Amino acid sequence: MRTRSQARKHRQQQVQQTSVEPPNLEKPNNKPPKDTMADNRTMAELLQAPTEGYEDAIVVPEIEAANFEIKHGLLTLVQNKQFFGNDKEDPHAHIRYFNKITSTLRYPNVPTTSIKLMLFPFSLEGAARIWLEKEPPRSIQTWDDLVAKFINQFFPPSKTGQYLRNENY
Repeated sequence: MRTRSQARKHRQQQVQQTSVEPPNLEKPNNKPPKDTMADNRTMAELLQAPTEGYEDAIVVPEIEAANFEIKHGLLTLVQNKQFFGNDKEDPHAHIRYFNKITSTLRYPNVPTTSIKLMLFPFSLEGAARIWLEKEPPRSIQTWDDLVAKFINQFFPPSKTGQYLRNENY
């Protein structure tokens, strides 16, 4: 039986006896690799995060009014009744409530639909916000587009029959 020190010496001898051959670095045609394109960017430019592809799904038409801003109180009003995308929530009721709030707004030279498109993301949270963030960039051009996509996502036609059966209509 070997002692620990004898076992250690035996392992060291085995490691020394095994030889490692260097890999064959020659290429069959001995040609240097081609440099297909030189990248002349600086290290700082290479380390910058890409900025493409971060556009929102909702396209808000350009507002030509001077000094237009959405007041904090209006944002708070919209955020007080957010839609989370749960099964128990009614997306139709959310749209009706949102329309009620935004129908009271009047800004000179600012279309109401632009205000709706701008404010709607603030009325979403949870699964509903995730849905909107996953929509393709610039895929929602009008208020009608937004309403149709929102209703189809959270109250699809397949759910209509189930809803009617549960309500005993």
